[in-house]
Amino acid sequence: MSGEQKIGVMFVCLGNICRSPMAEAVFRQTVLERGIQSHFNIDSSGTAGYHVGDFPDPRTVSTCRSHGVPVSHNAQKLNRSHFEEFEWILTMDQSNLEEAKRAKPNSSKANIKLFGDFDPLGETIISDPYYG
Repeated sequence: MSGEQKIGVMFVCLGNICRSPMAEAVFRQTVLERGIQSHFNIDSSGTAGYHVGDFPDPRTVSTCRSHGVPVSHNAQKLNRSHFEEFEWILTMDQSNLEEAKRAKPNSSKANIKLFGDFDPLGETIISDPYYG
């Protein structure tokens, strides 16, 4: 994809240790398996900075590994530069969606949507498993 801009996809949840790093890892593995990784810039973040710098929750890592999906990420908070770097900001629930829309700079052309909007079964909300 030399000379072409990559498609930026940012997955967003609350703390960036459960849902969004798992979505990032699965999407990254999917594009790798299809041989199209050079077309994408993939990352994840949280709307809150509770866990900045932390590794994903052990349950997330275990679930990913049990399905042959490598996960390697340090939590980060969604910031202004992400709205310029990523064309797609995909949030896990309505609260994340509202927070991302509030944080979006007026000049940004990023598409902010629920990740679940792409679910063929219509499950638009990806519930937070942290306490469950």
